[in-house]
Amino acid sequence: MLLLTAGLFQEPIVAFVILLAVILVVPLIFERLRLPGLVGLLAAGVALGPNGLNIFQTESETMNLLSDIGLIYLMFVAGLEIDIDQFTRTRNRSIGFGTFTFLVPLIVGTIVGRLFGFDWNPAILIGSLFASHTLLAYPIVSRLGIVNNEAVTVTIGATIFTDIGALLVLAICIGIHAGDFTVFKLFTLLGSLGIYTIVILVGFDKAGREFFKRSGDEEGNQFLFVLLAVFLASVGAQLIGVEKIVGAFLSGLAVNRVVGDSPVKEKVVFVGSVLFIPIFFVDMGLLIRVPVFIQSLSDPKLLGLTIAIVVGLIFSKMAAAVLAKLAYRYSWTEMMVMGSLSLPQVAATLAATLVGYRAGLLTEGVLNSVIVLMLVTSTLGPILTARFATELQAETVEDLPPTLADPVWISQMTVLVPVYNPNTEANLLELAALIARSHSGRLIPFAVAFSQSHLNSSQMQERLDRSELLLERATQFAQSFDVEVSPILRIDDRIAQGITRASREHHANLIIMGWGRQSRFGERLFRTIVSDVLYAAPCPVAVARLLKSPSQFQKILIPIENLTLRSISALQFALNIATATNGQMTLMHVCGRTTSASKIAWIRSQLDLLVEKLAPQVEQIATEIVIIPEDDIGRAIVAASKSFDLLILRSSQTPNTAGGLILGNLVSQISVQIQCSMILFDEPEVVDRPLLLPNA
Repeated sequence: MLLLTAGLFQEPIVAFVILLAVILVVPLIFERLRLPGLVGLLAAGVALGPNGLNIFQTESETMNLLSDIGLIYLMFVAGLEIDIDQFTRTRNRSIGFGTFTFLVPLIVGTIVGRLFGFDWNPAILIGSLFASHTLLAYPIVSRLGIVNNEAVTVTIGATIFTDIGALLVLAICIGIHAGDFTVFKLFTLLGSLGIYTIVILVGFDKAGREFFKRSGDEEGNQFLFVLLAVFLASVGAQLIGVEKIVGAFLSGLAVNRVVGDSPVKEKVVFVGSVLFIPIFFVDMGLLIRVPVFIQSLSDPKLLGLTIAIVVGLIFSKMAAAVLAKLAYRYSWTEMMVMGSLSLPQVAATLAATLVGYRAGLLTEGVLNSVIVLMLVTSTLGPILTARFATELQAETVEDLPPTLADPVWISQMTVLVPVYNPNTEANLLELAALIARSHSGRLIPFAVAFSQSHLNSSQMQERLDRSELLLERATQFAQSFDVEVSPILRIDDRIAQGITRASREHHANLIIMGWGRQSRFGERLFRTIVSDVLYAAPCPVAVARLLKSPSQFQKILIPIENLTLRSISALQFALNIATATNGQMTLMHVCGRTTSASKIAWIRSQLDLLVEKLAPQVEQIATEIVIIPEDDIGRAIVAASKSFDLLILRSSQTPNTAGGLILGNLVSQISVQIQCSMILFDEPEVVDRPLLLPNA
């Protein structure tokens, strides 16, 4: 029996099933324990590897293949998520800061390597590990609305320079380590790499644009084209004698503008984020030998190497930020944001470390030290970014444009409501009717009949009959609220696409759709129609979970973190509901327990100014401002919502990945705990410049 079980674990399909279970469950457990999901994947690799249950082997062809795909995907996503337009806007300064944050860490890392007895080649490679960085804290600066601050934009743009530079150094060091490496071969390699880079960046870009133009809406073929580009570029890199991750990163840059923010990009990133990249981190865990790792933290020399690498990285990144401050006259706060943004070492650093370790250029002690470096910097970087990003200079409420003082929808408002579930659509239609009626607008009940290849089939007719019945009932119900109703039936092969296209065709100002209770576990399992609509909608979207009639919404809670154009639109949406139901609004801001009394007073004054800006509309309803000192924002919102009829949260459709791994967010954390009605409000991507920073 034991032999049978042991043989079963050697089957590739069984190993793959175990990997899928680990990727699905372990990160969720660690996030619930308030630990990064990456740590859970590394720990799972250790537990399932040769030093644990011995289910996976580092020599396994299956693991090596999947890990290599994850490694390539990791670097591809790193290139794909770089904002080329932001780099173009501040090209010169991005190159300047990129030079600082590349050369200073490279020199410091090389010195660290030499001090601990490494030869020049591995020492320089260690320095190159310092040179790159991962924009782990990008969601923080995006949420705070300071992405367009020049210091932030320059840091984001510098990522291109640092990652390409680090990968170039890696390619040279690996080539030298291979032996028989002359100056002539060096120049040959550099020349080949230069030609290869031009072919990838220019050729793939043009080919991609032409293919996407000819393929139209065939997202499947476009997805396959992107994958082909990734792995073709990786094979090409190996043919000229450099590491495949160089080609993967360049291919990400090449197709960057081609895919833009299209659904194809989201699907490409999604596949890597939930499958291949996590497998790469599990494989990294297989390489960790627990006794050696413990020894690296107890042996004076190895512990010294780890401390030197961590301290040297932090020092060098901050020193580069100081040089940028002096060169470009940035403020001290901007300098700290630049330093903390460039601090985390995840994607390129781990990829290059693994390549160097497999090539025999880096020791196991360096590998373990880099893992510690990743854990420290991926924790410290976002903490520092969150601390100093809120202090960046922002416009005050007095500078708000006059139009923002008016309701976000003035007149002739068109509200589209997809109808599907008869048990929940009544409250959705009532909410839409109340808003549309208050703006002399119209309500569009909308149904999608999912199409088949044969439109005259009996199944197709049944779907059409059901959709027509839903629309008839919805129309009768909505007309009772004395509002213009225009029902629409559409045949489409994708429900989310049908909703977003109809909203565009009929000039909808708002989409209101239902949202059931779903755990974070469920959100990870299933790709929902709601998330697709939120991503592609051309107008604001209100995703509602309504537990009672909207006419009974007398107490409305709106948590406000930092006021930007997006968050003000969410506030104006709440104002629309409060006006229609004659309810009262409570603006809630959550600050840390250590926030001083003077800062709390300043926050309140800023929110008071905002309320004045929204007058005279706010004067018609009762408005209250509440400031709660609590370190856990989610817990504060859940506790406060218990005494309210409706909670309105602002969604964020900004990039939410770190090295390709999906991160949790506040909405998914608290949605299953909220007991009152709840609306998630989102609107299309806009320039989200800061208008007010209450916790500055």
